[in-house]
Amino acid sequence: MAEKEELTAEQKMIEEKVIEILKSSDMDKTTEAKVRKLASEQLDLDLSQPDYKSFVRGVVNSYIEHLEDQENQKEEQEEKGEEEEVVAEENEEEGEQGQGAMEYDDNGDLIICRLSSKRRVTWGEFKGRNFLSIREYYDKEGKELPSAKGIALTAEQWACLKENVPAIEEAIKKISSS
Repeated sequence: MAEKEELTAEQKMIEEKVIEILKSSDMDKTTEAKVRKLASEQLDLDLSQPDYKSFVRGVVNSYIEHLEDQENQKEEQEEKGEEEEVVAEENEEEGEQGQGAMEYDDNGDLIICRLSSKRRVTWGEFKGRNFLSIREYYDKEGKELPSAKGIALTAEQWACLKENVPAIEEAIKKISSS
């Protein structure tokens, strides 16, 4: 999802459980209280305390915003879809399909590269900000969906990482030669 403060191990555990519950819930019938109660039971934690309630509410709201953003992106992509199909057909006819062709995922994010069958690097937008995302994906009903396992970097964070690649490579060499 979006950038956030560093979470404690307990908060990460709660967040993962709440998201797991939300993903398998009927969002038209599920309430925050039901999600919190189910998470409480599954985690054996009393999530009715004010700090926990607030945290769970934030996770639920963030998840709902993420779904709304995905829906908006899907609608925008559908509007652009016909135009992109025409361009893709023209490129294919001209023999340009392949290296120069751009590939997009179901969320409308540009797939920069595939690191493996389940990991990829994408460039996309979330809450009005652009991110480079390195993430694991999973298959659900024939669609490849992003999992929580991964990282989203702003352009500034990517520039910092890229600038430090030589130091990272040097550290890897030292560790590998030990």
